[in-house]
Amino acid sequence: MHNELKTPYFMINEDKLIANLEKAKHLKDISGVKLVLALKCFSTWGVFDIIKPYLDGTTSSGPFEVKLGHETFGGETHAYSVGYSEDDVREVADICDKMIFNSQSQLAAYRHIVEGKASLGLRLNPGVSYAGQDLANPARKYSRLGVQADHIKPEVFENIDGVMFHMNCENKDVDAFVGLLDSISEQFGEHLNKLDWVSLGGGVFFTWPGYNIDKLGVALKGFSEKHGVQLYLEPGEAIITKTTDLVVTVVDIVENVKTTAIVDSATEAHRLDTLIYDEPASILEATEGGAHDYVIGSCSCLAGDQFCEASFDTPLQIGQRLHIMDSAGYTMVKLNWFNGLRMPSVYCERSSGEVQKLNEFDYSDFKRSLSQWSVK
Repeated sequence: MHNELKTPYFMINEDKLIANLEKAKHLKDISGVKLVLALKCFSTWGVFDIIKPYLDGTTSSGPFEVKLGHETFGGETHAYSVGYSEDDVREVADICDKMIFNSQSQLAAYRHIVEGKASLGLRLNPGVSYAGQDLANPARKYSRLGVQADHIKPEVFENIDGVMFHMNCENKDVDAFVGLLDSISEQFGEHLNKLDWVSLGGGVFFTWPGYNIDKLGVALKGFSEKHGVQLYLEPGEAIITKTTDLVVTVVDIVENVKTTAIVDSATEAHRLDTLIYDEPASILEATEGGAHDYVIGSCSCLAGDQFCEASFDTPLQIGQRLHIMDSAGYTMVKLNWFNGLRMPSVYCERSSGEVQKLNEFDYSDFKRSLSQWSVK
């Protein structure tokens, strides 16, 4: 049936999603931590019915995400932004359970709008982190993300309920995470002891193959008991990793020293993080050491827009389909209309075998995204 679907499209696999969610459930059971889905990573609410039984709510980075979490997921709705406007705060104060400010100045300016409606929090920057690239490092030099330890006014902890740390990006090393926990406890322990809750952010890749979830659970439970707080994690990639393929079709093959297979998709439009972080995609049909080498190039006009280089046992053919694996996190939330390319449809293959259409797009969506009214 998949061959009848028009490419490009995303295919989410329910069974793979549930496998990740079962690991999340195990972590919750052994640690007492609560998990809120990071909508900045994955907001495809058509599959929230699968995720909701396992997680405790959502966390957001902007007002529209707060609304989406409140309307389509339920549970706890955490609101955070690097920079709120007053309108933003008023828009979400009545529908969020926790509102986390990025700075002491924003907390002071807007707390009166939130008090009595939502639990108040502040983001702290511990100055330590685990991130593979500086671009994604919350503790990078001159970071604007959270309040540094030497800038904190101690009295602020008398009038907030919790704090948020976010200092990980794709951290697959449980020992490294435990080290960060120890550092936080040492730096901020006296303040944490006064609070009700602490969010440790996202970027903890506990669903990665071989990750020691039990060791993570023990560390989280110990930290929670030591400081008397309810702990939260904000998983995004950990929930949806390896669940989704971006399916594309080879539309041309060109030669210029290297052979390039051009597909009906583009990293700049449909898989932006591949381009931003220069992290090559993986192709299901590829074979390490295969006899036929290709650049998998996009159909955009950006000269350096390519998915990866890959080898195949047999030559690729025009009309052949390829599956670009692990294409859920930070993909659908970043889709754009660059070059006026066809936007991928979104499907979910349910455990029953049914393929459910979640969304599709056409020219009218492209046109409407640019203007709705003409000026005469």
